[in-house]
Amino acid sequence: MESRPLEDYAPIGDMQSAALIGRDGSLDWLCLPRFDSEAVFTALLGTDTHGYWRIGPATATGAPAANADRRHYLKQSPILLSEWDTSSGTVRVIDFMPPRDGHAPQVIRIVEGLSGEAEVASVLCPRFGYGRHLPWIHPDGGRIVAESGPDALWLDAPPAAITEEKAGTVTSRLRVAAGQRHAFTLSWQPSHATAPETPYAGAAFAATEEFWQAWVAQCTYQGPHREAVVRALITLKTMTYRPTGGIVAALTTSLPEEIGGVRNWDYRYTWLRDAATTLSAMLRTGYRTEAEAWRRWLLRAVGGDPEDLQIMYGVAGERTLTERELHWLPGYAGSRPVRVGNQAAGQLQLDVPGEVIETLYQAHRHGVARCESTAALHLRLVDYVARHWREPDDGIWEVRGQRRHFTHSKIMCWVAVDRTVRLIEDGVLAGDLQALTALRKEIHAEVCAKAYDPARNTFTQSYGSTTLDASLLLLPRTGFLPPDDPRVTGTVDAIRRELGAGDGLVHRYPTAGRHLGADGLPGDEGAFILCSFWLVDALALTGRLPEAKALFERLLQLRSDLGLLAEEYDPTARRQLGNFPQAFSLLGLIESAVLLEALERGRSR
Repeated sequence: MESRPLEDYAPIGDMQSAALIGRDGSLDWLCLPRFDSEAVFTALLGTDTHGYWRIGPATATGAPAANADRRHYLKQSPILLSEWDTSSGTVRVIDFMPPRDGHAPQVIRIVEGLSGEAEVASVLCPRFGYGRHLPWIHPDGGRIVAESGPDALWLDAPPAAITEEKAGTVTSRLRVAAGQRHAFTLSWQPSHATAPETPYAGAAFAATEEFWQAWVAQCTYQGPHREAVVRALITLKTMTYRPTGGIVAALTTSLPEEIGGVRNWDYRYTWLRDAATTLSAMLRTGYRTEAEAWRRWLLRAVGGDPEDLQIMYGVAGERTLTERELHWLPGYAGSRPVRVGNQAAGQLQLDVPGEVIETLYQAHRHGVARCESTAALHLRLVDYVARHWREPDDGIWEVRGQRRHFTHSKIMCWVAVDRTVRLIEDGVLAGDLQALTALRKEIHAEVCAKAYDPARNTFTQSYGSTTLDASLLLLPRTGFLPPDDPRVTGTVDAIRRELGAGDGLVHRYPTAGRHLGADGLPGDEGAFILCSFWLVDALALTGRLPEAKALFERLLQLRSDLGLLAEEYDPTARRQLGNFPQAFSLLGLIESAVLLEALERGRSR
């Protein structure tokens, strides 16, 4: 089966897990009960035999119809509305996952008649263990139960539906007339537990809509791109694990950075860098509660000793994220291997303390109350930087090759020290100001001496390297050098010239095709969407605001019809690539929109 474009998928979620639903009404990805649990529907990474749940107008053969004629999210929420026009009438399917308030995880799919009358089919094909295990399906008190090992799914079909099970697939058919609503609900429960309560779809729908409207009302951004920013914020909030405040980098695993390639990774975890930058974007748009929840998550996850610092954790702070391959899955568009877990959890990335400290600094600037425990952690983190900044590391991009003295990592070490110095000067922290000021100067001098190529007027990826790296587009935002410094503008221009993928898109760094590249991997990848937003920011901050605004508008055109972005973009095939939706890309959109508005109003330093 040919994999549908990523742009065809729409996420719904309850801030603990999320599902992806295609234009044809097929739910092809869902992990329960958490983002990083085993999937119960895995057709996204294989075929229908690996599990799906499709609802739509029935065809003559009884199967649901093809793509919806229209779809959109309800107002400002993750409630998906898909509409089909048939020869006899128009029907709508309303898909959502209500936030969990003491009840089991639920997927609710309401079928609504808009005009005339039409027959609708629901085909439920659960396959547990990432599509590997056929469940035991049986009736129980008027409900349908699918059980496999520790997991159970409970289906409540409308009383008007004719439901039958055959060969591990539950099919329901019913006729829907204009003005009628019929709800299919699916609840997850441990298989040893008592049956979950039957959901009340109408009340759940009203509560879900009310929750999201109240949350969106807190957004302080009122700029010209509010609709795009709000959709990105909603999606980021959907990717937040509500019980702990941890934020996943993406909702999926193993969606390829190159169709047919091997750069397929599991992003259903909380990277300190991604989460910190996401919180920075939320702080800039008025969301302080999320920052406070993430700060508590950080304290629990990191623990007492920064020497044990990992670059990523599970959503509840788990440290063991063992990477393995799921050999029975063919992968999205034949892209193998399919991986779960992430070996990069054990990498050394010296930019991460800087990202965390920068977010703590931003939290202070945005009025988040001081916390003694966080202040103590902050000082331990900067002490860690002081002891380790001279070491080579694995860099921001998690390269699986040899460790190097990555320039971006060194600059973020400088950021860690610089922001700490500022907070000490403001009386927020108590530390050795003289020693830290000297350390800040030392790091700065070394980077300028060893990472700058005067012949090409650009900073390079690592000490002594000729390779460029798009992470250096962050130079103007860090304050490491003034934005109008010729070394900064020269670096921005060199990256545009040497890493450009056309139409303002930017690659992270050069790859080596079929050969083993400097990152330790064969193959290529698409243009990295976040890096293109970094270019927007760099152009704006170096005095080229009209160019920045024009590029931002072009990048908005890469979004799906629902305003979503994956990790990368293939400018040749004109399709999104990588895990979807991607927090990095969405937060890049938010930060660029906020920066452009600030510069337009003359409020940015």
